Amino acid sequence: MTNPHPITPPTELVQQWADMLSHRSDHDVFSFAAQWGADQELEACCEWLKQEREEPGWANRINLHFLRAARRPKPPSLKEQALLQLDTLNADLAMHGMGCDLSQIRRALEALPND
Repeated sequence: MTNPHPITPPTELVQQWADMLSHRSDHDVFSFAAQWGADQELEACCEWLKQEREEPGWANRINLHFLRAARRPKPPSLKEQALLQLDTLNADLAMHGMGCDLSQIRRALEALPND
C-alpha cells in the first residue's frame, strides 16, 4: 500500500491483534482495533483544533483535556459497580420485606481505592 489512510494501523499492531484472536474473543479484539482507530481520530481532531483555531490560546491544554474527557469517558470502576449493585440488592430486599443491614459491606467497599 503506497499511500495508506491516516488511520491505517501499523503492520505490527495488526499482527498483534491477529495473534490475540487465538486466546481472546473476536469481540475483544475488534473492540481493541475500533478503540485504536477512534483514539487516532480524536488525536487528529485535537491537532486540527490546535492548528485551525485563530483565537490565541483557545486550544490550550485545558480545552483539549475536556475534549478528551468528553469523548473518552471512563467506565465506572469495579468499586462503583459494586456499590451500585449493593444499593440495588438493598432496594430489592427491602421491596420484598427482607431488608438487612449492609452497612459493613458498604463501608468496606467505600474504603477501597478509587482505581
